[in-house]
Amino acid sequence: MNTTARSKKTFLFPALAAAVVAAFGVLFWMESPANSDEDVSDVVVYKTASCSCCRNWVAHLRKNGLSVSVINVANTQQVQARLGVPQQLKSCHTAEVGDHWVEGHVPADLVLRLMEEKPDDIRGLAVPGMVMGSPGMEGPNPVKYQVAALGTDGKATVYATRQGHEKPQ
Repeated sequence: MNTTARSKKTFLFPALAAAVVAAFGVLFWMESPANSDEDVSDVVVYKTASCSCCRNWVAHLRKNGLSVSVINVANTQQVQARLGVPQQLKSCHTAEVGDHWVEGHVPADLVLRLMEEKPDDIRGLAVPGMVMGSPGMEGPNPVKYQVAALGTDGKATVYATRQGHEKPQ
């Protein structure tokens, strides 16, 4: 390999790597809480940068009047562990709503209800897994699904039952 070809490769690789890092930095900056116009958000969502259904859920919350900050993480396991989300209730994103957590594709009206009522006997709400038709997961063959509430006693109960939708609401 001649010196010119080697120096071009030596230059191009760091330049390409810098461009990729800069692009991810811009994406993180655009969704970070520091760039929010609000001083305090109603909801802080922890999600991976590449998850489109999580972005759709955030858009659903915002469309329904909630202010939302987004923090992109490598995975949500540490956040889920810190908040005490049990394995059987886990999904693709986790949110903090005041003293409560919200796991997965919980409808905005239930998040608003949680914020309004501030129940002392509930730690969090969850739509476990990836339920077709739940907010952010709209699509063909939507299903009826349950929203679980995890009580301070560690027991999960049905908080609400919903029918999924094919198109965003």
